[in-house]
Amino acid sequence: MTASRVAEARGTQRFLVTSLMFIALVVAVVGSLGAPLITSVSAGYRVPLSSAQWTLTITLLAGAIATPVLGRLGSGRRRRAVIRWALAVIVAGSVATVLPLPFGWLLAGRAAQGTALGLTALMMGVARDHVPGEKSGSVIAMLSVASTVGIGLGYPLAGLLTDAGGVRAAYGLGLFITVLALLAAWRAIPPSPPGRPGDLDVPGAVLLGGGLLALLIPVSQSGLWTSAPQAAALLLAVAAVLLAGWAWWEHRAAAPLTDLGLLRHPAVAGANLAMFAGGIGMYLLLTLVTRYVQTPAGTGYGFGFSVFVAGLVLVPFSVLGFVGGRVAPALRSRVPLTVILAVGAAVVLAALLAFALARSRAWESFVVMGALGLGVGTFSAAMPGVILAVTPAGETSSAMSFNQVVRSVGFSIGSALSGFILSAYTPHGSAGGRAFPAAGGYGAAAWAGAAAMAVTLAVIAGLAVTGRPGTGRPEKIERKPDRPAGYAPGTGHS
Repeated sequence: MTASRVAEARGTQRFLVTSLMFIALVVAVVGSLGAPLITSVSAGYRVPLSSAQWTLTITLLAGAIATPVLGRLGSGRRRRAVIRWALAVIVAGSVATVLPLPFGWLLAGRAAQGTALGLTALMMGVARDHVPGEKSGSVIAMLSVASTVGIGLGYPLAGLLTDAGGVRAAYGLGLFITVLALLAAWRAIPPSPPGRPGDLDVPGAVLLGGGLLALLIPVSQSGLWTSAPQAAALLLAVAAVLLAGWAWWEHRAAAPLTDLGLLRHPAVAGANLAMFAGGIGMYLLLTLVTRYVQTPAGTGYGFGFSVFVAGLVLVPFSVLGFVGGRVAPALRSRVPLTVILAVGAAVVLAALLAFALARSRAWESFVVMGALGLGVGTFSAAMPGVILAVTPAGETSSAMSFNQVVRSVGFSIGSALSGFILSAYTPHGSAGGRAFPAAGGYGAAAWAGAAAMAVTLAVIAGLAVTGRPGTGRPEKIERKPDRPAGYAPGTGHS
């Protein structure tokens, strides 16, 4: 190969990696646009805060449902088309959030934007197939980091644009970057390797999507437990039935949505459990700090920060998150993956304990968020390595999409748990009409998050003993080939 061909190949490779990272950041920023804008949406659209909260909830719900479907389609031969169409749907949703339309259209647009949350796993699949050698592991680790710590980029930008031009200006940021992401994907994403199956398990997708929807509504809407507890309990029961039905079906499907045999592997099961418990503690602290710093100082605590300044508190989260994401892959050849994972979880635990014990000064919030970012970045960078060390290349998108769903459920529970605890510490109907929780509520919520991280560390300790990826050199397990179209249990087909 001539020098010019080598230079061209390297340029193409750099453009691909840059595009994958940019799309992952877009996923994080678009997903985070709901949280800092809830108050502004309530005022601008003249809807209650509970209704405005759905601009965040509906995005998380749509993402949880879309992620496993996109993960399976992205494991097949149509991955490039799936990525392009998904980004086109997100652009259309972004247009709906910007136009002066009724509130229902805003919710529809945010639901379409939620599709973005399923794209990170597909970016990991592309990186594993088309980034050569050891570099693919580092790229996948940074994609995982970007999909989480990129939230810290969306918060301050959304706050600044809202202060300058209103809520539609902030949503305009989402439209701008999703158009750029679509153009980057159109140019950079290569076709899938040949020989990949592309069938979608439609019944499995319906059962899993319905189960996740029924689960996440009562989990993310903590107020439902006080306003309609019977409905909340019924939704949880429906979720249990649908998810059990999904697991039953996946064992019998010719081309299952998710390979349950792979999910049962000790490394994968342990990693997903650690992601679930860790997600609760991580997102709980994130929501606690951003709410705490915006509380008026007249309540006896808090600093009365504006949305923009509160967003700046997340800058250390993003900066140190990327530092952790860069350091973790570099240590992988010398330190077991489970040790790196445990270090990340321990740093998050330390941040929770620091917030529980010391939060009276503004600089302490910046330190806590920096520590949280460092822990989340390290944890997120190690997580894909634990799972992909035992996962066939063709199952990368599917395996990581399931991990992303588990993370979304953990994040939703963490957010709901923080709201539930703070609500319990809020005097309702008091003479002063106080609308803010007592200061002790933040401490109680932080201790709950610390308990979740302690569970995470215990799971990682068990993973180090039984999961084999703790050595950094585990044995892979191969996915069984898709069953023939006429397969039925007991017919003799294998």
